[in-house]
Amino acid sequence: MAAADDIALIRKQEETLVFPAFDEAIAFKIGSAIRQRAIAENLPIIVDIRLWDRPLFYAAMPGSNASNPDWARRKINVVKRFLRSTYRMVLEQQRPDRAFKIGEGLDISEYVLAGGGFPVTVKGAGVIGVIAVSGLPEREDHGVVVDALCDHLGVDKRGLALASEAE
Repeated sequence: MAAADDIALIRKQEETLVFPAFDEAIAFKIGSAIRQRAIAENLPIIVDIRLWDRPLFYAAMPGSNASNPDWARRKINVVKRFLRSTYRMVLEQQRPDRAFKIGEGLDISEYVLAGGGFPVTVKGAGVIGVIAVSGLPEREDHGVVVDALCDHLGVDKRGLALASEAE
């Protein structure tokens, strides 16, 4: 699938996966669901869910490493700055060095072009936070978050899932 098609589908994900409300209990439920999937599938990930002013959920799975929280932090910064998913940013920017263009003025130690950060959007409020997963290839990190959001919001994930890269 071409990058333009993936970008269009990710925009649809961002427009569709909107919460009527979001709080600590919802963050815990989604984070716990991602954690349970990681246990079941032996995924070496971390999951970090937060509002802009505070963390709400964090879990590190066996096989994750000391770099994953830093990758997640930098993904979170990208979502906070651009209010869109980090995988969409990867596809739009097409930068193999994982850095934003020099003219953006974004330090690579604070911002990274890597999939796995997804905005928490609340109807009537906009983007209020982020769900970040780190530890898998970026397209898969993104997919783990989208799957969990579809499950929580009761959205058919077949219509929103990105094709696997092998397809």
